[in-house]
Amino acid sequence: MGLEVDLPGNDIDDIEDLISSDDIKPRERYENKKSVTVRAKRRAQIKPASDNDEKTPQPQKTIYESVIPGTQKVYVKTWGCAHNNSDSEYMAGQLAAYGYNLSGKDDADLWLLNSCTVKNPSEDTFRNEIESGMRSGKHVVVAGCVPQGAPKADYLRGLSVIGVQQIDRVVEVVEETLKGHSVRLLQNRKVHGRRVAGAPLSLPKVRKNPLIEIISINSGCLNQCTYCKTKHARGDLASYPPAEIVERARQSFDEGCCEIWLTSEDTGAYGRDIGSSLPELLWQLVEVIPENCMLRVGMTNPPYILEHLEEVAKVLQHPRVYAFLHVPVQSGSDSVLGEMKREYCRKDFEHVVDFLRARVPGLTIATDIICGFPTETEDDFEETMTLCAKHRFPSLFINQFFPRPGTPAAKMERIPANLVKKRTKRLTDLFYSYEPYAGREGQVYEVLVTEISHDKQHYVGHNKSYEQVLLPMRDNLLGTRVRVRITSTSKFSMMAEILDEERDWTRCDNNNKAVTTECLTQSRGQRFMGIALLVGALAFLLHLLLKFVSSQSK
Repeated sequence: MGLEVDLPGNDIDDIEDLISSDDIKPRERYENKKSVTVRAKRRAQIKPASDNDEKTPQPQKTIYESVIPGTQKVYVKTWGCAHNNSDSEYMAGQLAAYGYNLSGKDDADLWLLNSCTVKNPSEDTFRNEIESGMRSGKHVVVAGCVPQGAPKADYLRGLSVIGVQQIDRVVEVVEETLKGHSVRLLQNRKVHGRRVAGAPLSLPKVRKNPLIEIISINSGCLNQCTYCKTKHARGDLASYPPAEIVERARQSFDEGCCEIWLTSEDTGAYGRDIGSSLPELLWQLVEVIPENCMLRVGMTNPPYILEHLEEVAKVLQHPRVYAFLHVPVQSGSDSVLGEMKREYCRKDFEHVVDFLRARVPGLTIATDIICGFPTETEDDFEETMTLCAKHRFPSLFINQFFPRPGTPAAKMERIPANLVKKRTKRLTDLFYSYEPYAGREGQVYEVLVTEISHDKQHYVGHNKSYEQVLLPMRDNLLGTRVRVRITSTSKFSMMAEILDEERDWTRCDNNNKAVTTECLTQSRGQRFMGIALLVGALAFLLHLLLKFVSSQSK
């Protein structure tokens, strides 16, 4: 039988008694929240029946008066670079930690769409996905560079928006959106009046690949490229402190990651705003990378790595750092580079390539080319062709020029589309005319296995040069370092057989540390529990003894 307690104010007969006429109204509650637009309540209108009523009606969004974590599902979709993917992992991590269920698009109550603004086709896909979500009766929240760079776009009207520096507020945006409100958070993040890189790196994450941690080391850049829209979204350079990045790396390895990718709009410019530098950061990170784990340095533009070439070469030689660098050149013509405002010339780029290749054994350099920039002549394009033919880059990302609204290049007169396609095909044909891995059959490498191939038929490992090696899908192979022998090659990868027995596969040291730490924690916990029980028993016996003595004295 329960005990009934009469407490002050315990006179509520019905749940509605919790609300009085004097209480603050929902609209008043949101008056001080400038970023929230409260949904308008509309009276349902009764329309006469018509022949059109036989058609399948569009599903309507469910408006939740209150949101209980764990009862709604969220679908997260990402376009674009590693930086965008890292942002999505952070947002998914916060939603999951709060209690939301991450699901597929059909089951979800809300779609969180994180966009890329580099290319027009990506933005078109983003717009189509928004429209698809609305037609399907889903709540939609948009994030990333597109809404940050062009928040007044017609197709974003009425939608909730999370700015690139506000991803740590995703939970409140999702909650308000599910209630039918529109939230827009596009402000720059500042600490003590100074702009910072973004949300804290210590936030929870749901990684797309549990073995790979993507760390954005800075946001924005120092360039003013005439074709680039990303600057509009990410702004000027803002770097995270080295200590915060190093601590995030430690945390990631403790959570079982084997590989770290450093990412940003320009990793080479890191630290210039806070009195640090990329080499300084890399040497600090190397100290915390466990044995058999690896670090991959992200994209760097040529101007900001030129002064660090000696130190960068030394870091790339380190056994726990991939001998890989992504250095976009965009054009082989000095004239076009000047019109792009890339702040370097062809000679500078070739100096970066030649210097690093001479000092870093097996170095892989990836680069990007834009075909058909408005001022590009046939002679300009021929210079791009000779550059690529000379260096035979194993990874070459070829893009056709697309004018991004609001950029200086968008106002330039465009080259005819058929000419751009012709140049793109010529460069593509050149790229496919050589095979960088030809003749590697029989060579033996150590590879770190961290991914599944796009066709889901192989595991993917990378050697020190970050070259892709496809392996049979053996149990327990992911997250290990193994010796392999190359059996065949293709344009983009090598096929290999595993030389080691499973007992000889090497796992990252951090996994062993995690197990050891867990065991230590359990043993300490058991020891403390034993002590607590002993103290409790002694206290109980002492209490009985005192009670007995007291009764005897009476």
